Amino acid sequence: MSGIKQATFGAGCFWGAEAAFRALPGVVETRVGYAVEAGDESLRIEVVQVDFDPRVLAYPSLIEHFWDLHDPTSVDRQGEHGGGKYRSAIFHTNALQAEQARQAKTALQDSGRLNKPVATVIVPLGRFDLADEAHQRYLEKNGLSSCHI
Repeated sequence: MSGIKQATFGAGCFWGAEAAFRALPGVVETRVGYAVEAGDESLRIEVVQVDFDPRVLAYPSLIEHFWDLHDPTSVDRQGEHGGGKYRSAIFHTNALQAEQARQAKTALQDSGRLNKPVATVIVPLGRFDLADEAHQRYLEKNGLSSCHI
């Protein structure tokens, strides 16, 4: 499919994030896995990778949805899940994505919606490792509506 773009987000439990992104009009495909920052292989973060049609769903709109999926003020914790692999993160693949993510983070921080600083890191995507098949569409396969975080 020509024109399809890709975005990668770490929002804690990747099962819930995947299901939420899959429900958005303009999302073509999702997959869960582990991302590492370019130049830093020390931490693998649970992420959902989203293929989307920018003619239907703009990248900044995906980021706005990302903010609503989790607590972007929490450092290395989402619900009962704690540790660096549950870090709130936006992984960018080009300068435009990086700039739009930084602008969205600043706008969220300045909005007054949150009572703590936004902890989300915005970093270049170094590598994406696909999680095994059992994790793909996990909630859907197991008849669950959320991952309870």
